[in-house]
Amino acid sequence: MARKPRPGLEATQTKGFLRAHKWLILRRLSQFGILGLFLLGPLAGIWIVKGNLAYSETLEVLPLTDPHVLLQAVMAGVVPHQDALIGVAIVVVIYMVLGGRVFCSWVCPVNLVTDLACCTRRMLDIRSSTQISRNSRYWMLGITLVLPLVTGSIVWELVNPVSMMFRGIVFGLGMAWLILVGIFLFDIFVSKEGWCGRVCPVGAFYSLLGSKSLVRVVAEDRDKCDDCMDCFEVCPEEQVIRPALKGADKGIGPVILSGNCTNCGRCIDVCAEDVFHFGSRFANEKPIAAKTEERPFVDAA
Repeated sequence: MARKPRPGLEATQTKGFLRAHKWLILRRLSQFGILGLFLLGPLAGIWIVKGNLAYSETLEVLPLTDPHVLLQAVMAGVVPHQDALIGVAIVVVIYMVLGGRVFCSWVCPVNLVTDLACCTRRMLDIRSSTQISRNSRYWMLGITLVLPLVTGSIVWELVNPVSMMFRGIVFGLGMAWLILVGIFLFDIFVSKEGWCGRVCPVGAFYSLLGSKSLVRVVAEDRDKCDDCMDCFEVCPEEQVIRPALKGADKGIGPVILSGNCTNCGRCIDVCAEDVFHFGSRFANEKPIAAKTEERPFVDAA
């Protein structure tokens, strides 16, 4: 059997490299830009942002607080400072508009590791994987909230790969290397998108926080879909695509409504037919013509 061309190749040939990688490039600029702002202080003495991904102050005016971390602190018996509460309110509003899991695809540094693992897995053509339930991450989320009640401390943040990687970038990776390498190998050889899609409680928390967010990926031109499967191949949460893309005959609108969508934009990039674009959750209220003839469709491996 001939090996399938890499996903996005047709889009690159049709739209050009920049349009076929626009959202990927913007995500990388966001991830490295955020890390750069944090590093300017300790490395160059330019303190635009102080703190870390759990709590920071921008220009000593704008506080931003990770609501998952603050919730753990409250469970541990900590009384939050007023600035922390203001920071949480700001973050919650942002993620309720943009979608909670934009943190996973646009901010989280571990995403750089898991995306690299996904590319490596694709290049090695590794298809088999252990089927870990995607609901496992919600059990993990529950554990991160129960442990502070039992121990009186924020236990998860001691081993959270996101926090460890951030501390490692600023102060030297040390033991964080082992955690990151473990996640990299886990995603390649054990389970596709295993860490972010099936285990990480941070992503689970933000999927709940942004479940009703306004900004959504919309398959408004789904009648143009040629079933190339490239969007399924690159999507870290491929199960969220099918209802919006293939639900016209069932009266399902074209908006991807699942809170697990990371709004990464890769489905937009790799689609040569420009089926997807960013829009609002209210796009479902517009009348969309159903396809008159469906092609056979097979789920992604």
